[in-house]
Amino acid sequence: IEFSIDHLQKIGRQMLVGGSAQMLLVAIPLLLICHGFGMSWSAAVLAGFAGALSSTVLVFKALSEVGQATARHGRLAICILLFQDIALVPLLLLLPLLTGDGPSPSMATYLLLALKSATFLACVYGVRFLMTKYVIQELVRLRSVELVALFAVCLLGCTGFAAVALGLPAAIGALAAGVMLSGQRLSQQADTVLLPFREMFSVVFFVTLGMLLQPFAFFSEPFLLVAGFVAMISLKTLAAAVALRITGLDWKSALGMGLGLSQLGEFSFLLLANGLAKGLIDPVNYNRMLFIAMCSLVATPVLLRQGLKLVAQDWNSSMQPIDMKPVDDSHPLALVIGLGPIGQRIVRWLRGTNFQVHLLDLSPVNLYSYAQQGHPTFAGDAAEERLLRLAGADRASLAIITVPQDQVALQILGSLRHMRPDLTIFVRCRFEANVTVFEGAGATAVVSEEVSAGLRMTDVCEMLIRMD
Repeated sequence: IEFSIDHLQKIGRQMLVGGSAQMLLVAIPLLLICHGFGMSWSAAVLAGFAGALSSTVLVFKALSEVGQATARHGRLAICILLFQDIALVPLLLLLPLLTGDGPSPSMATYLLLALKSATFLACVYGVRFLMTKYVIQELVRLRSVELVALFAVCLLGCTGFAAVALGLPAAIGALAAGVMLSGQRLSQQADTVLLPFREMFSVVFFVTLGMLLQPFAFFSEPFLLVAGFVAMISLKTLAAAVALRITGLDWKSALGMGLGLSQLGEFSFLLLANGLAKGLIDPVNYNRMLFIAMCSLVATPVLLRQGLKLVAQDWNSSMQPIDMKPVDDSHPLALVIGLGPIGQRIVRWLRGTNFQVHLLDLSPVNLYSYAQQGHPTFAGDAAEERLLRLAGADRASLAIITVPQDQVALQILGSLRHMRPDLTIFVRCRFEANVTVFEGAGATAVVSEEVSAGLRMTDVCEMLIRMD
């Protein structure tokens, strides 16, 4: 999810309190358990913090697919995940201290690292300001997919090299690039353009993990591994539930989202792999944690699906709408809901008018090509007022509903009319018998497929008869 700098400041407390509580509630019991099973304190600390991390990629993707990423419980869960991602940087920096190799770092070393980090942070904010003022608007106006991809890759490479040059992990450079692009129209376009690369690297990553796994090791100690898996899921679920409860969720919703955060994340493998390379953790314990982590990732979709059933349904309506800044206030806003063949034809026509166009569809696949071109797109159930507010329905001049199911279109119409009694709404209707139903529900104009198809068939028949 895209968090602007202003929004990060608003949710900073939830991120700090919830994220730190979740990590400590998992790391401390886990390191005590690992030390009790014979690990050294250094290896136990590494295993504890590696086990505290969850998968941002899997959870965010699953929440987005069901339209829950912008709900309160979804956003608070993502806050915890973002805190974990940021916490990876100091954890990587602390790995040399756990090994005990070489001279102990002095106070001057810590001060120099703090100075470099502060310098890097100041450069990030400065570059972001310059980009927002001079670069982003020009790239948006050009609507060039190639330039957006090239700009994003160059920005990522430059921030990564800058971080390494200052003695910081390259991962913090990637995080800085995301901060520079966040909260702007270009961020959505860049994300969509680079989506194939992201999916490709995700596939390579998980295939690599699968190749590292030794499934026959399970048969040597099946009870220990099953018990470890159950204990890990239970511990992380309870810890995340407590952390989410602290940030304001009710217990039922917190427990549901806690199930969704109960897996080990992709950065857990990074920490464990670094620990193995530095000799902090032995291969036997590494393979045990690897097996538990892989099982937790496989179980994530099922756990999250079950967890969402426990989440209270009233959070969407209780959330305040997110402020969306239009690119140009001089152009009226039109919403096109449903990007099938009819919706695509309408969008092509609207491009030649004075309207800004925001696109909504249940399937992100239908929105992909438009997001590549820089159009604001919103995936999810358009009958939810939360999504409609996010798409700008409260300031739109026109809404066009082209979904193929009359019942779904009627629900969307009701939500729009409840929000905006004065909004002009055009509706596509499949059956002529439902035209009066849509008009009674407040549609400004209704186009029936049966009537339109009948008229077109009549014209074709008449043309053919005249030719004969």
